[in-house]
Formats: sequence, structure tokens, C-alpha cells
Amino acid sequence: MTPPPGWYRDPSGPHLERWWDGTAWTEHRRAPEPTGYGPAVPPSTGAGAGPGRGPGGGRGKALALTAAAAVLVAAIVTGVFVLGEDDGGSPRTQTPPVTATATDPSPVNDPPSPSPTASEPAADDPAVVEDQLNGITFPLPDGWVLPKHVAQDDVMMTTDGTYDCPADGSVCRHGLVVSRTVTATDETSPKVLARQDIEDAADDAYDKDLIDNKPFGGIESHQEVASGPVAVAGRAGYYVRWRVKTAEGPGGYVQSMVFPSTVGTESPILVRYVFDAGEDGPPPADMDAITKGIRPVGDADTGGGVGSGIGPTD
Repeated sequence: MTPPPGWYRDPSGPHLERWWDGTAWTEHRRAPEPTGYGPAVPPSTGAGAGPGRGPGGGRGKALALTAAAAVLVAAIVTGVFVLGEDDGGSPRTQTPPVTATATDPSPVNDPPSPSPTASEPAADDPAVVEDQLNGITFPLPDGWVLPKHVAQDDVMMTTDGTYDCPADGSVCRHGLVVSRTVTATDETSPKVLARQDIEDAADDAYDKDLIDNKPFGGIESHQEVASGPVAVAGRAGYYVRWRVKTAEGPGGYVQSMVFPSTVGTESPILVRYVFDAGEDGPPPADMDAITKGIRPVGDADTGGGVGSGIGPTD
């Protein structure tokens, strides 16, 4: 059974009424009118063109039609169909499914999917991003956001907004931070792991992307600008930072940092920083600020920073 044309409760906004043309929802919406005001008036006719507005007995017929329509709507659109009785004598019911039509741009049954790695910031600390897998939290600097529409599932945060990559027109971001567990090797030295990873980090960021495009035209050269011991979340780690020059655009800064995990088997954690150079990129000093603010989950006091190593890193 299909409801007749009329004003019904909007499935995408229950506080409004929406015009049903007999086959599909239209884009006409209105605030609900008081009960008994008059029959449904098609939105294309205007308030003075419907039945019940003229002289004589038309209004009485219209009120009767309105009452009948209200009963029909309650039974078909928002109610439950009574299909009969089961063997035990109790009625069996079926709730009409809620579906989105071609004219309804706002499906109500499809909530957004959460990020698989980075959790939402806690309500009492909106400037913190949690890496649940590795048991650490990152500070979220001004101008940075949780990852959206990012291919890698281990990205913790990105700078807000995107731009057209200088070489091939794909979408780039001025900065991102990646956190992952080192599992492909038996090596545990943070210094060795950081130095092994930095070239791959640079290639992934500024040479070829996941589908072998070159958003920056490829890497032309690199220079190591900083390296050394670092304390991260109360653990002794090591970092290496490169300045990368690309064929197109200003290039950028890439950093690989490794430190022992604070949970489980203490497998090494690798954190990569990718910052565009130039006036639109975040300052490299923000790498140090983010590193200093990394904490074990549930520990607001244990931090670290460049130059504050607390033990051997070899």
C-alpha cells in the first residue's frame, strides 16, 4: 500500500513535515500545522487554492477528509501494520522499513564510520589524539585535525584542509603524523630502526604515492638536518630528520622516530612526521612540540623531548 499525496512527518527531520507526492518525497518542507487547521494543500497550489477554503459546505467535507487522511497516515506511514494473529492468538506486527528515495538526500540509517586507528579526542581534553594500539596519546596542535579521507589507517592527525599537489593535481596535505608498530624485523635498537626507516619515510611522503603517482615530481636530493637521542613517553628513543627537495613545489621535512612501546611486549613504535616546507607548511619546531607531548595512555605527567634521553638507544 502506498500513502496518498500529502504532508507527512519528514523521515530526515521529525520536527518538520514533508510533501509526499504519492510515489516519492519532494523537497517541500514545512513546520507542522495545528490539528484541525485544514486538509493537506499541495505546495504548488498555494494556501488559498485547496479544498476547504471556499464558501459553503466545502470546509466541513474538508475536515472530514482531514480526519480520514490522518487515520490513514497513522496506519501506513508511522504506525505498525497488524497482519493477523499467530497460532497463540496474539497479533503479529511488522514495522515498515525506513528507506531513502532518489529525492531524499539525507538517509537516516547510515551513521559515519569512525576512524579505525585514531580515536575521537576525550570530551574533557579535546586537544588529545589516542593511539589505542600502541598505548600512547598525541597532543593535537592548533590547525591540526583528526584524519579524514586518508588512505593510510595509521595516520594520527593531519593539518586542516588540502591543496592540489604541485606535479600531478592530486590532493595533498601540508602535514601529517603517522604512528605504527615495528613488526617486520627482530631489530629493537631505536637508533638503527630510525636510520633504516628515514629513506622509506621520505619516499612515501615525497616520491611516489600508493598508486605510483609522483605528486611532487619525485625527490631530487635530501639533507640530514637533525638526529639524536630523544625521550618519548618516558622511554629512550632516537630520531632522524631530513630536509627533502623535490622536482615540483618547496619539498619538505621528514622525520623518523623510534622508541619502545609502553604496553604489551614493548615492541618498538615508529612515528613519522611529514611537514611541507615553505610558508604554507607547519614549522619544523612543531615536530619537537608534538614529541614532547606524547604520553602513555592514562599518564598526563610522563613526557620527554629532544635532548632529554633517559637511557641508551643502541
